Amino acid sequence: MELSYSHSHSQRILRQRNILAIVASGLGALTLLLFIFTVSRDREVVLQPILRSPVTVSSAGVSREYLEMITRDTVVLTLNRSPQNLEYWMNSVLDITAPSAQGKIKADLLKIVNEQRGSSISQFYTIEKMDLDTKNLRSEVTGSLHTIVGNKVISNERRTFRYDWEYSGLSLKLIGFGMVVAEQGKEK
Repeated sequence: MELSYSHSHSQRILRQRNILAIVASGLGALTLLLFIFTVSRDREVVLQPILRSPVTVSSAGVSREYLEMITRDTVVLTLNRSPQNLEYWMNSVLDITAPSAQGKIKADLLKIVNEQRGSSISQFYTIEKMDLDTKNLRSEVTGSLHTIVGNKVISNERRTFRYDWEYSGLSLKLIGFGMVVAEQGKEK
């Protein structure tokens, strides 16, 4: 009787040891797989743009700093062009445009591309002042529009441009822009 009791006790301990060994092996293999997955995975770092203060985006609305940063970059994109970069210029402007406004803006951009293609006319804009309206999502930028033909500056005019925005899903998209005409107060 004592022999059978000892044998059953040994078998129970042996079973427990085998189950523990299987569980430990499974956890070891899982840990190894997770380590390999972690090491081989792409990493992503969000970089802050250079501004006076950190930029935040929230569902509550657009911050003044964010609107300023987007307007500044959009002004440089939309108003600096040459015959050599017309396709890139047009596609880049359309990339930041709201889907609802892409048809109208693309038609306007195509007119400019067709007029400027094959010419030697380039332009660039220097920002002097920026007025931002975060409630109505509107930016007005005043500065100098320089027009160059070949290598000669033919005009340097003070102009104001208006940019209208749409904020949807934590994303700010362009819905319209144009030059502000002082005499009539309308966009061109």
